[in-house]
Amino acid sequence: MNRILENSIFCDKRYAVLLEDLERTELDMNSAYMKLGNVTEPDLIDCYIYEVQSLQMRYRFLLKRIKQIEDSYAKNPLEVSGS
Repeated sequence: MNRILENSIFCDKRYAVLLEDLERTELDMNSAYMKLGNVTEPDLIDCYIYEVQSLQMRYRFLLKRIKQIEDSYAKNPLEVSGS
């Protein structure tokens, strides 16, 4: 029983960190979009396009991980495993 609680606490902390990362990534993405909209230099346009694409990939990754944790809670909240 103690191991189940430890896994649950670990998962809750991991979930909270993922949510914080997702929020930070969203802010960074909004900032990159604003920068992209305000530049005219071709090299900077390319730079911000790559930055936006990179942040979009990170955002999708974080959403996927968060969904995995949420799904594991939905299946059986007492048996959340770290693997």
